Amino acid sequence: MVSQEILAELNRVIGDDLAKNNFELVEFKHRYEGSDLVLRLLVDRPGGGITMDECARLNRSLGELLDEKEMTPVRYVLEVSSPGLDRPLISRKDFTRCLNKQAVFFLNEQVNGKLQLQGRITSAGDRSVFIDDAGQALEVPLTKINKAKLII
Repeated sequence: MVSQEILAELNRVIGDDLAKNNFELVEFKHRYEGSDLVLRLLVDRPGGGITMDECARLNRSLGELLDEKEMTPVRYVLEVSSPGLDRPLISRKDFTRCLNKQAVFFLNEQVNGKLQLQGRITSAGDRSVFIDDAGQALEVPLTKINKAKLII
C-alpha cells in the first residue's frame, strides 16, 4: 500500500509539472487493481479544451517523470484523460470559472432539507459556493458537496 504522504507528493509533483506546461490537474484519484496502483488524472487547459493526442503525450511524459523520480514503491498504471463536458466542480477556482451557470450538487449532508440541489452559481468563497435555487439564495459549504457538475 502507498501512504497518504506519497500520494500527496505524487499529486503535488504531477500538478507542478502540468502547470509548467500550461495544463491543470482537475482531479487526482487512485485505486488498487490487484497489486497495481492505478493513478487516474483528469487534466485540462486553464481555459478548457485538451485533445486526445495531448492526453497521450502527457501520459508518456508524466510516466517518465514518475519513473525517473522513483516515487512509487509499487507498480502503477497511469491514466490521463480529459474531464469532458461534465467536468467535476471541486474547488473555489472551478466554481468561480462557472459563475452564472447552472449546476447540480450532490451533497453528503442536507442543505435546506435536501441532499441534491440545482441552481445558478452566483459566487464562490474559500469555504462555500453560493447559488440561486429558483429565486432562493443558498450557501452550500464545500465540505458538504460530494459531487457537483454543470448542467449541460
